[in-house]
Amino acid sequence: MTDKAGRLVIIGGAEAKDHDPIILEEAANLVEERLLIITTATQEPKEAGEEYDRIFSKLGVPEVKALHINSRADAAYKDYVEQIEKADGVFFTGGNQLRITSLLGGSRVCDAIKRGYKNGKVIIGTSAGAAVMSRLMVVTGESDENAKQGALDLALGLGFLDNVIIDQHFSQRGRLGRLLTGLAHNPALLGVGIDENTAIIVTENTFEVIGSGTVTIVDCSQVKTTNISNLLPDEALTLTNVKLHILSKRYGFNLDRKKVILPQDQ
Repeated sequence: MTDKAGRLVIIGGAEAKDHDPIILEEAANLVEERLLIITTATQEPKEAGEEYDRIFSKLGVPEVKALHINSRADAAYKDYVEQIEKADGVFFTGGNQLRITSLLGGSRVCDAIKRGYKNGKVIIGTSAGAAVMSRLMVVTGESDENAKQGALDLALGLGFLDNVIIDQHFSQRGRLGRLLTGLAHNPALLGVGIDENTAIIVTENTFEVIGSGTVTIVDCSQVKTTNISNLLPDEALTLTNVKLHILSKRYGFNLDRKKVILPQDQ
């Protein structure tokens, strides 16, 4: 391992698994030998673990193993910590992101995953596993609704990315309104909405889009007018001078400079 941060593969959910699984194939290619499947988010850990074991093994990952961490006691288990330390990558399945943060947050297992990322491991997450990648994460919120006070609930994520809020299943579930509400409360952060069967691969301060859908970048740092502090629950939000980018595969983005990277510049 090196002292250089690893890669993040953040998937918007519903990724193709058996037919043209380009996202999982890209993720598999980043894992040298050992991949651990963390099934904490799902209520069907055995089934999810077996499915991703089969897929990643088929895609050429030499060693795949599921860790069923279902309690705070599990998250302190020395053997699990040691397995994470020996792995080259960790994959968080979908399910309920609050299960991940409430059961793993601040634990020995979580600390081992974070240390591993700082030293070159690959961290992959889909759906709920994508939401936890940011420091501030979406827990619940209304889909297909306008931007309004109370449109979502936020909590601390695992914090692999400090300067963004991730939302997933983005276009399919109409989640622009709730993401705008989250950014109105936290305008210094970037909103990153990832469609289904779409992912971003984050390397240091930049990412590239892969998959069949789009990634929506919402930048509220230059907002000129906002009424968020005066709203009652369910009242509509006003934001002016919001910057929006829609990026498809092979486009990229510099998170520090808040600048789009064209395919020819990758």
